[in-house]
Amino acid sequence: MIRIIIIVTYIFFTNTLNAKGTNVFAIGIYDIKFDGSEKNQAIDLKYEYRSDQTLIDIGPEEDNFFFLKPFFGIEITNDSASYFLTGIYFEDNLGELFEGDKNKLFFTPSFGAGIYDDGSGKKLGNDLQFRTALEVSYELKNKNRIGIAFSHISNANLGNKNPGVEILSLSYHVPF
Repeated sequence: MIRIIIIVTYIFFTNTLNAKGTNVFAIGIYDIKFDGSEKNQAIDLKYEYRSDQTLIDIGPEEDNFFFLKPFFGIEITNDSASYFLTGIYFEDNLGELFEGDKNKLFFTPSFGAGIYDDGSGKKLGNDLQFRTALEVSYELKNKNRIGIAFSHISNANLGNKNPGVEILSLSYHVPF
């Protein structure tokens, strides 16, 4: 399974690594629950490389909404859990989406899959995990962005148990 993920990652990202993109750095709370039931809270540190190269355009021709682009990243926690993942994202300007005029707010949903190691943290029930994330970011004068994201990591019931984990994080984006 690990070989398949490495081969797919290599095929998708060989040309992508030479493209323009964004470095995203984030810090968050791992295993956040809004009902107070968290048991394995930790600090979550994340790095993502988001390529600006479009893999698939599934939107209508007159709109640039569904340009799916690749990303890859790593997340680690202060209790030694680690997650190496790759996936796709799209990004849209919220002003353009709702009002027709661009503003400084961006919406970025993403989906990825990767290899998870529990470390001494929360046991997620399988090495293969999937992550969905929703992020809203604000563009600064220097074109960098600050953002807030909510993500969920789960094994999609591939393991004997599937407790999942939610992460709330603050991010800083540096385009190049």
